[in-house]
Amino acid sequence: MTARVSFDFTGTAVLITGGTSGIGHATATLFRDAGASVAITGTKPTTADYEADLSGMAYHQLQITDERSIDALAQKFTHLDVLVNNAGANFPGGLDESQPDGFDASVALNLTGPYRLTVALYGALKSSTAAGGASVVNLASMSALRAVPLVPGYGAAKAGIVCITRNLAVKWAHKGIRVNAVAPGTIDTPMTAPMHGAAELVESELAHIPLHRFGSAGEIAPTIAFLCTEQSGYTSGALFVVDGASDCV
Repeated sequence: MTARVSFDFTGTAVLITGGTSGIGHATATLFRDAGASVAITGTKPTTADYEADLSGMAYHQLQITDERSIDALAQKFTHLDVLVNNAGANFPGGLDESQPDGFDASVALNLTGPYRLTVALYGALKSSTAAGGASVVNLASMSALRAVPLVPGYGAAKAGIVCITRNLAVKWAHKGIRVNAVAPGTIDTPMTAPMHGAAELVESELAHIPLHRFGSAGEIAPTIAFLCTEQSGYTSGALFVVDGASDCV
């Protein structure tokens, strides 16, 4: 017998940044199929610029490092039940994160931008009447928990995501807004695809994962969804690590 979890998000207003591929798209698809009203963001002008199935989702172009772009998006929402801060990447613009410019660019993309957007949407989240309260889920990373020398800026930013998750969980609790984070391990997504071109790198990474495989975006999305349910109503300020036990070794 195979046990499956199903979700019902009928009537739930959801915004997912970076919802056009990878974990963001898997999460947006789950919410859409569960009846939610889903809005996603991407960097390209229209949905026609993407190969992914974005049907049934409202699309907004967003440059997460541009304060004006963030403010313009936030003004479109007066009511929001769920915010998933997923947009981000390592090596922004191809820059070397071990150098100051690359480090700064990664922090701007993966920490400052998501924080600005979350604060800008406070009013919309505060207006939520969802059972269990409004929910913010921030995507962290295993690099927030252990050294990944290739991407020090990304790791620092994701550690910062964990920090602001805990701080906002406390600050906004009195308004019924819950804030949690999910830290995926190595997941097969477009961001990690270049790794498969180097067999030695793949084997080295697998050696640190007790389950000895990479995860899928479809294994992260349900964790995010759970944190947005009434059943998780007492969960806030938490970090959920989904990494095949790699953080244990």
